[in-house]
Amino acid sequence: MATIKVTQVRSRIDRPERQKRTLDALGLRKMHQTVEHEATPQILGMVNRVSHLVKVEEVN
Repeated sequence: MATIKVTQVRSRIDRPERQKRTLDALGLRKMHQTVEHEATPQILGMVNRVSHLVKVEEVN
């Protein structure tokens, strides 16, 4: 399965609690923090929910 890098590029301040919990579930706690995940349907769904707050890159 492919691997993706997810970086938080926008603040979680003034966001709904659901989006904050999604960022926490992805492992993103701070601005400009980057985490790597396998591109499973569950992870891609979470990334889609907060796509306006994160940047996604594919890792080869």
